[in-house]
Amino acid sequence: MPAVNGTTVTEFILLGFPSHPSIQVVLFLAFMALYSMILIGNVGLMALISSNPCLHTPMYFFLSNLSFVDLCYSSVIVPKMLANFLLESKAISYAGCGLQFYFFCTFADTESFILATMAYDRYVAICNPLLYTVVMSRRVCVLLVVLSYIGGSLSALVHTCFAFRLSFCGPNIINHFFCDLPLLLKLLCSDTSLNELLLYTYGSSVEIISVIVILISYIFIVISVLRLCSAAARRKTFSTCASHLTSVIIYEGTLLFIYSRPSSWYSPNSDKYISVFYTIMIPVLNPLIYSLRNKDVKNALRTAIDTKVLAQ
Repeated sequence: MPAVNGTTVTEFILLGFPSHPSIQVVLFLAFMALYSMILIGNVGLMALISSNPCLHTPMYFFLSNLSFVDLCYSSVIVPKMLANFLLESKAISYAGCGLQFYFFCTFADTESFILATMAYDRYVAICNPLLYTVVMSRRVCVLLVVLSYIGGSLSALVHTCFAFRLSFCGPNIINHFFCDLPLLLKLLCSDTSLNELLLYTYGSSVEIISVIVILISYIFIVISVLRLCSAAARRKTFSTCASHLTSVIIYEGTLLFIYSRPSSWYSPNSDKYISVFYTIMIPVLNPLIYSLRNKDVKNALRTAIDTKVLAQ
């Protein structure tokens, strides 16, 4: 039952996408198909990178971690959303809501840091190719990825602790398909000014810092590429960055739009559909973006298929 004023909230109701039961089944099948694509695409890409020695380079090490993060943050949200399409009860426990938001925020912010790390990797590879193996050593790559996960975890911990230390004593209905911070803040009985300040400053700073690192890296890349005499060399160099740039624009642009606005601009109904894009569609698209435009990945996939066929 929904909580009423003066009653401590013990669970939340995720409205999701309210519609006729027959439409709910259609939505379940559609999102189940998309989630299957996320599992196949990202697990497949990680397995391909792991199994092929030609892909054991810093760029593909970071790409493998990007696929892992995509898989994790979609898996934090989608299974519960799928269950809610079929179940009459749309409830999620207080602790479950807190954990869902914490892990979603962890992996979402980690992805921003990994995208920034990938931009730095491209900068070193293109602008300092002779020093690339020294600068981007295995130890440095592992350190950068570990720091990305630590940064994402700390960001999530700050937001989760500051939100869930306050009192939820009013309505407990969330007009969304997962526990997202802007909508949780609307349900708090306490003063949320500090939480909103954290969201707009500390939360946005994660995306802004990542975008700044990416922009600076690509400014130096463009300057370096324009110095090349051969037009073919310039096209080849830019093509190696195209997949990453596409992923950055889609992901960072959506997150900045959702989380860097004043609370008065939030529109639960429209934002809910935008959230589908970065929680589900981006993990579906990333393996396609990085494989369809990547000769190394396509060659590795072709080799893996040929090896399997010959083995039979």
